Amino acid sequence: MSDLLRPISETGLVTEAATLLEELRAAPPLTHCITNAVVTGFTANVLLALGAAPAMVDIVDEAGMFASMASGMLINLGSPRSEQRAAAREAVDGAAEGGTPWVLDPVAIGVLPVRTGLAHELVALRPTAIRGNASEILALAGVGSGGRGVDTTDTTDAAADAAFTLAERHSSVVAVSGPVDLITDGRRVIRIANGDALLTRVTGGGCALGAVMAAFLGTARESDADALTAVAAANLVYTIAAERAATRAEGPGTFAVALLDALAAIDSDDLAVAARIEEATR
Repeated sequence: MSDLLRPISETGLVTEAATLLEELRAAPPLTHCITNAVVTGFTANVLLALGAAPAMVDIVDEAGMFASMASGMLINLGSPRSEQRAAAREAVDGAAEGGTPWVLDPVAIGVLPVRTGLAHELVALRPTAIRGNASEILALAGVGSGGRGVDTTDTTDAAADAAFTLAERHSSVVAVSGPVDLITDGRRVIRIANGDALLTRVTGGGCALGAVMAAFLGTARESDADALTAVAAANLVYTIAAERAATRAEGPGTFAVALLDALAAIDSDDLAVAARIEEATR
């Protein structure tokens, strides 16, 4: 691990993340989530704990209208039934109409044809951010066949070139989740080494992160922060909260509850003490 991945003082991204977190809590962003049935409740609770305002609107003839009014939006392809697929398409159109930033989470694409086709359709519409594990990012870039269901079989470093390609092709920020997360806009690269393995033992650990990114993008929309900063700040806040939660958890069950408490309690001091970041220009 490089020196820059050790705890650093409250400078750069840490300061910006603290500012965005404060702004988010002062004016809770209305965060529109079209997400999978397995994680809906957990995702909403994560957003509430953080200080955002969740709304799980995935009905045709409502999704587009709501997306145009929302602060930020998540499209998660974890369980894309037919009506939800139509609602996602409608919502992306609504987001474009309203200037709403949105996150695409291409869950388990590669082998499964319905969600894979939809992911490629939606990514062509230029999401503000794309979040996935390494296998999902490789598959979305067209250079991989996907992982083992929702689990990655590839490393974050192996997906770096695919992340750069997607970022450049679609003018999106791409966040690759792993033991060290990689976030890029195609030019700048941020690596964040925070987090805990218990996130992979809770249903919705990664999916909820996509919603947190949407919330931070909604807050950044009202400030001077760019999309890369907002996505990286969301990642930093969420993964440091996971570390805090893990110290109090006895296992996955207590971790899930402790994560909500940690998200509600996290502050600028926590970020300054715990952040492990590497920033570079590609």
